[in-house]
Amino acid sequence: MSYTADTNRYDSMQYRRSGRSGLKLPAVSLGLWHNFGAIDDYEKCRTIIQTAFDNGITHFDLANNYGPPPGGAEETFGKIFKQDLKPHRDEIIVSSKAGYGMWQGPYGDWGSKKYIVASLDQSLKRMGLEYVDIFYHHRPDPETPLEETMAALDLMVRQGKALYIGISNYSSTETQKAIEVLNALGTPLLIHQAKYSVLVRWVEEGLLDVLEKNGVGCIAFSSLAQGVLTNKYLTGIPAESRAASERGNGALEKNALTEDILNRVRKFNEIAQQRGQSMAQMALSWVLKDPRMTSLIIGASRPEQVTDSIQCLKNYSFTNDELEAIETILK
Repeated sequence: MSYTADTNRYDSMQYRRSGRSGLKLPAVSLGLWHNFGAIDDYEKCRTIIQTAFDNGITHFDLANNYGPPPGGAEETFGKIFKQDLKPHRDEIIVSSKAGYGMWQGPYGDWGSKKYIVASLDQSLKRMGLEYVDIFYHHRPDPETPLEETMAALDLMVRQGKALYIGISNYSSTETQKAIEVLNALGTPLLIHQAKYSVLVRWVEEGLLDVLEKNGVGCIAFSSLAQGVLTNKYLTGIPAESRAASERGNGALEKNALTEDILNRVRKFNEIAQQRGQSMAQMALSWVLKDPRMTSLIIGASRPEQVTDSIQCLKNYSFTNDELEAIETILK
């Protein structure tokens, strides 16, 4: 069936400026890290993306190695883009990344100019795009000079293959250096993508301060800790869950769900119920309470998870008592 976008899609979504740039992102973005590979049902993938766009989610986040197999998510997105979203190209933000292992040999990983240029060319072909809106270096490379990696990102912008540049998983010190190098090249850093949730707080130890000082945005991934901060695991590990699927590629594993973590999550859930939110909604709201956060990335295996997640925008303010209770649970 042909797709017609909802005419009211912009009515309820909130959009936040990325640092001091001209670009705004939806407060909730859709990530294709998992559930969009070759092993996943195409029509379900298509419905999830349609639902996201119909609700004002204009940002779709990918990487070269998302799948499985690596490249699978970009191929799936490319088919859906051609089938449904191509008329809306100027309304959407597509991001991709390079930095993890993608093909065999010394040029298929990390941060060399050779790898980054080839990777983006491949990503564009898989997605059927002339350019991506944001292109990230996915992780710092301890062996390649930072200047080479940043120059490669700058080159992608100058060649018109990317509009903006991002980095991911960089420490605060590495981020400051990357910002300085990119500023000298004339292609300022747009955004940093970092793992951030109520359970994973490292960005608060300097990174957010560096980004704010330099006018750079921040977008969070794994804000639901791959489902841990939902009702899914309160009473055990469902057979159809991510933890039980053994998908690899960084997906949640059973051994991560310790009894200590689950006990904390159950207490966290009690606070969410008192706020009139699901635990997932409160976990997302907690991330967005910080005005330095441009957006967060949700994953979804069903379209209902998309519509449920965006309800977090109805209440992302917390009382001091609520914040103190959350901190007590986490200590």
